[in-house]
Amino acid sequence: MKLTTLTAVLAAAALSTAANAATISNGTIQLGVDQFGQLGTAGVGIRDTRTGREGIYPGCVCEGWGAADASNGTTGYANNSSGSANVANAGFTFNATSATTTTNIAGASPMQVVHAFGASASNDLFQVNVSITNTGANAINDLRYRRVMDWDIEPTPFSEYVTLQGWPASALIYSSTNGFASANALSAGGGSLVNQNFVDAGPTDHGALFDFAFGALGAGQTKNFSIFYGASLNETSALAALAAVNAEVYSFGQSRSDINGGTPGYSTFIFGFKGVGGTSLGGVPEPDSWAMMILGFGVVGGAMRRRQKVSVTYA
Repeated sequence: MKLTTLTAVLAAAALSTAANAATISNGTIQLGVDQFGQLGTAGVGIRDTRTGREGIYPGCVCEGWGAADASNGTTGYANNSSGSANVANAGFTFNATSATTTTNIAGASPMQVVHAFGASASNDLFQVNVSITNTGANAINDLRYRRVMDWDIEPTPFSEYVTLQGWPASALIYSSTNGFASANALSAGGGSLVNQNFVDAGPTDHGALFDFAFGALGAGQTKNFSIFYGASLNETSALAALAAVNAEVYSFGQSRSDINGGTPGYSTFIFGFKGVGGTSLGGVPEPDSWAMMILGFGVVGGAMRRRQKVSVTYA
């Protein structure tokens, strides 16, 4: 019996490192995590288990990331729909509640990117701790990171309202509704509602794109920041979840049938960031944001939802 148990444990351990995708859950939110750290596998992207609603999987699985050195063109990116390039898996481990992916990017500025998916201070959110390490002998002069997704909010997966808040932040250099963009951090972002805060744009089939510039990264140095994915049963709870994790920049996706974010049986889906030089919804500004306030940008999102409705017509 002991030998049988040991064999089962070893087999499970082998599976956790050999598979190239996994579905993880914190009991409230499910994520489908692919081997390079992009989302979308086995019918799961971001799912609210309380309502059964899915946030990105019904259409193209357009969620992914890219990291680059803009000074010399080194780039690598991963997206199950729009394409992947110059990424090599250097490790993928997971269990029922967490996953860690390690990805190498080769080139004149080689780097290693780790995405560690796990619990956050809110049950409505998974926290992804991202670390980008310069594995080369020379400095990365202009470190970039892109994260992009196409919102497909059930039960109207190709027609949703999208919100984006947190502009400006010192590291955020571009944002838009273009969820279909390449994950390549050196490619054009495109899209509508560029570099601005907006609320409930739509309804149409669109998403959220964020480009960050983190400056120079010396040999052996690491840049750390966090991403949040999840959903809440209403918009008020979604804002509270973001405040609990001190998020600075975020996007909401809501069904066209749930523009006010409070319809029973629906979910407000969440995509956010911390450590990007913005002002925390939890009231604790990042150091970079103090400088921005001194320069007169003001407290971004101080009222959290000081907003103006946006009506957008798309071709």
